[in-house]
Amino acid sequence: LKQVFNKDKTFRPKRKFEPGTQRFELHKRAQASLNSGVDLKAAVQLPSGEDQNDWVAVHVVDFFNRINLIYGTICEFCTERTCPVMSGGPKYEYRWQDDLKYKKPTALPAPQYMNLLMDWIEVQINNEDIFPTSVGKYKEEVL
Repeated sequence: LKQVFNKDKTFRPKRKFEPGTQRFELHKRAQASLNSGVDLKAAVQLPSGEDQNDWVAVHVVDFFNRINLIYGTICEFCTERTCPVMSGGPKYEYRWQDDLKYKKPTALPAPQYMNLLMDWIEVQINNEDIFPTSVGKYKEEVL
């Protein structure tokens, strides 16, 4: 179990919302609706009076946290030797391109691809221009 939670591997700590903030309250509401067994369509519906961008941001971060946790449980079984290709079955191969180190789509072993992907997503989520941490910032930019 120590290997799964080793920060030098692919596991990343959950991104958290500051208690007492509106985003924290939205996150609690989203968690409650997902854990109650209600209809998923109703669970992700924008609550009345809430900003759509804030609601989407909460769900994106939650989805990232869940995928990260799931990947952390299987990463020890998918090594460069056992998973030499990042694929979606026999018909689909995913190639990495980031316009920095990988300027052209590049075939990579699945663990390397996943590390790059999770790092890239984490950078996007932590980018204040894309996911501002102050609630209502989206509204200010539109005005």
